Amino acid sequence: MLLADPHFPWTGIRRFYQVQLTIPGVLDVSGGSLYGTPVVQIGHNARVAWTHTVSHAQRYTLYRLKLAGDGAYLVDGRAEPIGRQVVEVPLQDGTVARRTLYTSRYGPVLAAGRGDGYAYALADVNAANLRSADEWLAMGKARDVAGLRAAQDAHQGMAFVYTLATDVSGSATFADASAVPHVTDAQAERCTVPSPDPSLEAYVLDGSTSACLWGRDRDAVVPGIFGPAAQPRLTRADYVANSNNSPWMTNPAAPLTSYAKVWGPSRTDVEPRPRVSLDMIARRLSGADGLGAPGFTLETLQATAQGKRNLTFEMMRADVAAICRAHPSATASDGRRVDLRQACRTLAAWDGRATLDGAGAILWREFYTGLERPHKPGEPFQQWWKVPFDPEHPLTTPRGLKRDDPYVLRSLADVVQRFVSDGIPLTLTPGQAQRYASVAIPGCTEAEGCFDRIRSRGRLGADGRYPDVDTGSSFMMAVELTPSGPRTRTILTYSLSANASSPHHADQTALFSRGQWVTERFTEAEIRADPRLRVTTVRG
Repeated sequence: MLLADPHFPWTGIRRFYQVQLTIPGVLDVSGGSLYGTPVVQIGHNARVAWTHTVSHAQRYTLYRLKLAGDGAYLVDGRAEPIGRQVVEVPLQDGTVARRTLYTSRYGPVLAAGRGDGYAYALADVNAANLRSADEWLAMGKARDVAGLRAAQDAHQGMAFVYTLATDVSGSATFADASAVPHVTDAQAERCTVPSPDPSLEAYVLDGSTSACLWGRDRDAVVPGIFGPAAQPRLTRADYVANSNNSPWMTNPAAPLTSYAKVWGPSRTDVEPRPRVSLDMIARRLSGADGLGAPGFTLETLQATAQGKRNLTFEMMRADVAAICRAHPSATASDGRRVDLRQACRTLAAWDGRATLDGAGAILWREFYTGLERPHKPGEPFQQWWKVPFDPEHPLTTPRGLKRDDPYVLRSLADVVQRFVSDGIPLTLTPGQAQRYASVAIPGCTEAEGCFDRIRSRGRLGADGRYPDVDTGSSFMMAVELTPSGPRTRTILTYSLSANASSPHHADQTALFSRGQWVTERFTEAEIRADPRLRVTTVRG
């Protein structure tokens, strides 16, 4: 079985559409594709299913160029000219805008940061990568996990995603098969120079020596990227999982740690959403989640995916109760005393799930996310976890809330004060606060530790509403591969049509709101049995 739950925007050009592509005897694959792409990017055929999630690997490096005057830079002591290209763009008023673009052997030269004898060039691993469409087509033809891996090894075109897959035999595999700059840890240590911007999460390498050029692997299809042998990979008979975290906790029974740092960190904080996903798997395999006998069925896979658990509340429930017993009131940031008793009763009664009627879910979100924001301008970040992260216990740390920390008490007082002053009920539910196309949306945020998470770009308004949901779970697919064919349930959270006048603009959104799924028709017999089937033949 496989569960796909990619998080992507609900508006704009990066939406998924659903499609089945069939060329008799050649290709039969169903799933989701991003606008503008003609191949299935997340999907299944009769024997193999796969999904993707965003990789933590770096995609580019900067190279610091030592300027030599007269429009040149030095490499190994020799001057190389900076390339120039004048681009002309006609404007609506009849004038022409002219810009000069600069290039180097490493890639485009950035205008920002030039000075002090240096310029900076951007080396992008995907600048000439046009291999992904061929790779997805080959993956769609794979007969098993080995064939899917062979397709990825042959093309090496994934631009920025991990791949998780399974087949009808039950093998489960994970790989960061994406294009990654060939920068070993030793080379990074030898070649790294001070960054022009400390916030950049990318290597800045010395461009004055060819010894700092990206390396090459024999099994790489193009120079400058790591080959398949260097990729973080794991194949298991039980499960693999990733929820936008680094590869190392793909399966806690077999941690991955022996990959270069350019692939992402290891032995680092797993973060709440990946932790809840691994806990969901563990509880289902043991039967401790209340869904019945241990082990997954297609139905319990669906139920697990849409359980709406809020891990941070689960981890802090006891501490919040203790705070409420000890502090019926607290002082807010403006110095006023705030009565906490009703808020405490609301949180005590909440079951910790961000369902449509989850009274307490929004109060918790505002409190928890408020912990991560300074209360006053210039105030430093506060450490409010009772037990800090320990790499030896990555699935149980950090945890707890510092019960007597003034910062924690002030955070709770601030959010209660804001609710009361704005007239927002402390029992505000996700169904009241969250909408998309006028449909109430359940769920909570990634930071809170929610699996099928959602997000609105903006804060809670005085009317008790967030701006419309703009990103989150998108094309969800639960598939069971059986010898007699795939059993598949899907839901496209924002529906198939972006046209507000279409009957398909919010039909699946309404299903998603109610926790329902669409049963896929995959085989020719299933398709022909659809009483609403329409066939259009295109000629000429």
